[in-house]
Amino acid sequence: MTSASTAQSASADPSPDDRATGSPGDAGGGGIPAAVRRRLATVDDRIGRGQAWLATTVVVVIAAILRFVGLSHPPGKIFDETYYAKDAYGLIDRGVEWNYKDNGPSYVVHPPLGKWLIGLGEWAFGYQDTETNISVPGHLVTTAPEFGWRFGAAVAGTVSVLLLVRIGRRMFRSTVLGCAAGLLLALDGFHLVLSRSAILDIFLLLFVLAAFGALVLDRDARRRRWARALEAGLDPTLHGRAGRPPSGWRDWPWWRFAAGVLLGCACAVKWSGLYFVPAFALLVLLWEVGVRRSAGVRRPWRDAILDELPWLLVAGVLMVVTYVATWSGWLLSDDGYYRLAARYPNTPGLSDTPVIGPLVNLWEYHKAAYGFHTQLDDPHKYQSWPWQWLLLGRPVAFYWSGDGNCGASSCASEVLLLGTPLLWWSFLPALAATVWLGLARRDWRAGAILLSVAAGLLPWFWFALDGRTMFSFYAAPAVPFLVLAVVYVLGAIATPAPVSGTAPPPSAEQVGDRRLVGGIIAGAYVLLVALCFGYFYPVFVGRLLPYADWSARMWLDGRWI
Repeated sequence: MTSASTAQSASADPSPDDRATGSPGDAGGGGIPAAVRRRLATVDDRIGRGQAWLATTVVVVIAAILRFVGLSHPPGKIFDETYYAKDAYGLIDRGVEWNYKDNGPSYVVHPPLGKWLIGLGEWAFGYQDTETNISVPGHLVTTAPEFGWRFGAAVAGTVSVLLLVRIGRRMFRSTVLGCAAGLLLALDGFHLVLSRSAILDIFLLLFVLAAFGALVLDRDARRRRWARALEAGLDPTLHGRAGRPPSGWRDWPWWRFAAGVLLGCACAVKWSGLYFVPAFALLVLLWEVGVRRSAGVRRPWRDAILDELPWLLVAGVLMVVTYVATWSGWLLSDDGYYRLAARYPNTPGLSDTPVIGPLVNLWEYHKAAYGFHTQLDDPHKYQSWPWQWLLLGRPVAFYWSGDGNCGASSCASEVLLLGTPLLWWSFLPALAATVWLGLARRDWRAGAILLSVAAGLLPWFWFALDGRTMFSFYAAPAVPFLVLAVVYVLGAIATPAPVSGTAPPPSAEQVGDRRLVGGIIAGAYVLLVALCFGYFYPVFVGRLLPYADWSARMWLDGRWI
């Protein structure tokens, strides 16, 4: 499942508005074989750009409406907002997480970037904390305080839908499938709840997805680079620089560098972003091997490692620098927890040496936080195991109230972190089908999707062996890739399979019939997911329901209550 797969192995054939282009000239001309041109083909964003962006805008507007309308409900801090909204205000106010009740620095176990992004909403729209009598107006507009601390999450959720549309379009060479991916993500209750709550996981999802998108762009840029060099007469069988494309600064892997920065941002939200670093590095290596194999390089593995390892190291350095930069508020202030050794005389390892001291103390802080995570095994009502997540075995209740007038004797209002059931119960079959299609077609997209899902889920199975307390929202970064797996299978259903060289090609009528039937099946599936989402929408946003109506939505009874 490397990038050596041909363009015809696509699960969706390029439409007239989304046809691929690799290098100048038509097949059979321009100096390189047509088969090589197809293998190096990428999407030409100039073709169908207006229609694609119009469709993208429609999907993003739907996502934004669902995430921003009624964002201030439920009132007050729900679930872990009680931690992150307060920490975010401390960052905006003092540059570090601050405990205003005790008037001292807060001990926190997650990096600051996600809380900075929450805090920006509080800065813009205002913040209020009844426990400490803090009430500050917004610098832009004063709204309900809940809107302020949830604003950043809603933006992150909406932008992640935009990214998935564009990533899906580029990977599947189809605007329809790209929009289907974005729409399914927009209509996922799990994603919606995270997008309407001031907790960290939606920001982690955003940066991981953005890093993946940057690497997909990097893959296309590197393939176009090889195609141009071959068109110009490059002989890939030559040794050394003579057999490689030019490497001026314009040809540096800038998108790969961007991915390094974005992965640094992901890790600066939660350390679990680290799980994607080796997976994405492996993707880059496999894609670089594939492009060299397609071009005719004699030793693609050796050359890919020698050529790309330095660039990967640069991306790694950018990731580390980005991560440390997000701690600038802590580094540049004397108020942070563990920041000054003099304030913690009983804590070994701290130092007040200029320049080096803050970095040493930051390292000690990380060691303490890591120790907290490794010992996190206290039982919790809503904890769950990784093998339950895709089955919706134990969702997390963010909010519950029985108060209010719903026209019945008993009422219920809940925000339940529950994936849209029809969509989530499709994930495991879709993954199995993606494995089969990827092996059968040697399709790079299947490998990229599966490896990204594995990075988002498999590490938690290891931690489960130690009995660590875990929750279903730990699966958040994997959700966009699970949606891509579903859309990949929908594309295979909706379009004819590639035809081998010995098999008689199907007639135009047969192709048309297959597309029609497949399109109806795929469209019906998306419609059913939308209907399922609509049915569960009240328990995604905390709408007040008669208790009987709420109970009817608890399909798995006690597992969802």
